[in-house]
Amino acid sequence: MVSLLKKMNDTAENIAKIFAVFCVSVLAGCASGGDGELPSAQFVTSNEGPGPQYVVGPLDTLEIFVWRQIELSRPVTVRPDGRFSMPLIDDIAATGKTPTQLARDIEEQLSRYVQSPIVTVIVGGFTGPFAQQVRVVGSATAPQAIPYRANMTLLDVMIAVGGLTEFASGNASTLARIENGSQREYTVRLDDLLKDGDVSANVKIEPGDVIIVPESFF
Repeated sequence: MVSLLKKMNDTAENIAKIFAVFCVSVLAGCASGGDGELPSAQFVTSNEGPGPQYVVGPLDTLEIFVWRQIELSRPVTVRPDGRFSMPLIDDIAATGKTPTQLARDIEEQLSRYVQSPIVTVIVGGFTGPFAQQVRVVGSATAPQAIPYRANMTLLDVMIAVGGLTEFASGNASTLARIENGSQREYTVRLDDLLKDGDVSANVKIEPGDVIIVPESFF
């Protein structure tokens, strides 16, 4: 009987040791997850110049203006397949083009019917393609995809999604980014930024970034 109790105690101790090692491994993985940290960014950049040119995406709202052709000028919405229709043009691809490029394409199509058309494309409702959205998933208050804005920082993104939930493990969050054709992951310290006001935790955001906020296990 004593021998049996000793074996049970030894087994319980081994299980406890294995569990402790597992917890340490998980915590170490969370702390080191990613390819390191990004350099800090200012809350308001000293250079407020324009960012990358905006390209049209599905569900964007466009105002097509054809000079001296009121019957051809109208608002349109880009379909989920990235195309739209307008008078005299059944289908024209819009996604992946800047408004100026799209205007030139419309002029080329209309030139079959209108002499020397002059077209202006004005973007109204902004959605943009996935490559120009910033997506936040996980334990944010309002996880969502938001259009990238020039000079955007991590703080701007967190304001847009309403911050973190009470169960979020902010300092274990990662930022996934495509660099030179491959995906890299960086650790972002959201708790330090939002709860402690640590300015060094603010980083620059690029179009297409994905921020993943895990839940805390404790």
